[in-house]
Amino acid sequence: MRRLLLAAAMLGTVSAAHAADMPDLPVLRGGFTDGLSKTSHNWDGVYVGGHFGYTTDSSDFGQSVVGLTSYIFRDSVLQGPTSSWSLLSKNTAQGTNFGGFVGRNWQWYDAILGLEGTYTYFNNLKASSSGFNSLDIINPPGDVVPAGATNHWGVSLTGAATAQVKDVVTLRGRVGWDGGDFMPYVFAGAVVGRMDVSRTVTSNVTFRQDTTVTDAFGNTTVVPGTTSAVPTQSQTQGQHKTNAFVPGWTAGIGLEYCLWAGLFARVEYEYVQFSPVMNTQVTLNNARVGLGYKF
Repeated sequence: MRRLLLAAAMLGTVSAAHAADMPDLPVLRGGFTDGLSKTSHNWDGVYVGGHFGYTTDSSDFGQSVVGLTSYIFRDSVLQGPTSSWSLLSKNTAQGTNFGGFVGRNWQWYDAILGLEGTYTYFNNLKASSSGFNSLDIINPPGDVVPAGATNHWGVSLTGAATAQVKDVVTLRGRVGWDGGDFMPYVFAGAVVGRMDVSRTVTSNVTFRQDTTVTDAFGNTTVVPGTTSAVPTQSQTQGQHKTNAFVPGWTAGIGLEYCLWAGLFARVEYEYVQFSPVMNTQVTLNNARVGLGYKF
């Protein structure tokens, strides 16, 4: 029995000495971390700030005056042939922008989720297009043409359209990554823009009926008719909307950098596409820098 107690005491002494030589690991002290990653900056919280930048506006006016020409030629044989005319084209405009933002971040380890609202004002961001087209429409579908006759409808159209984006409000969801003092992020959301949009078209229509005559020897001759104006379809139509609220969507990427404590700077690119208004499609490309403070 005495030998057994002696052996146990010697074994305990060796184990204690062995433990003293082991490194002081946190796991041995019960110091488990909350996860595998360790963040070095706290992005969680409410923040506000301002921004300014440069915008490129791309407006597609290709179908802008279609509604007006369809109204002018409604219930006539000219409505079909003129409905496919692409009188206007795309055009671009550039300008500066400035505004502000407010948002809230929620942080889980290295992942940051956020919800942000922005307001941006544009300085004279106005695109426009104008065009002219004319065509001799011969015997259009539905036209009543006597035997041996050819109907000529001379149609000319002059059109113009403009779209000016004044300001926009967005509500964006953000997903970011904590890179220490840096936070790259992506975002997407809804947008409402305030615009002035206008379009006009002027039509000038003439009619001439030529007759084909065959003589006794079988020779045919085309006898031109008299050209006359068609007042009912020679007119000007226009439409203008001031301060029209136009919905759309937005998406983009950005990067924030912590300057000191809660003060941060940001740079971002934003794409905005609006729903068509008066058959005009407007898209924006925004490049911005900003300064904000997180509370």
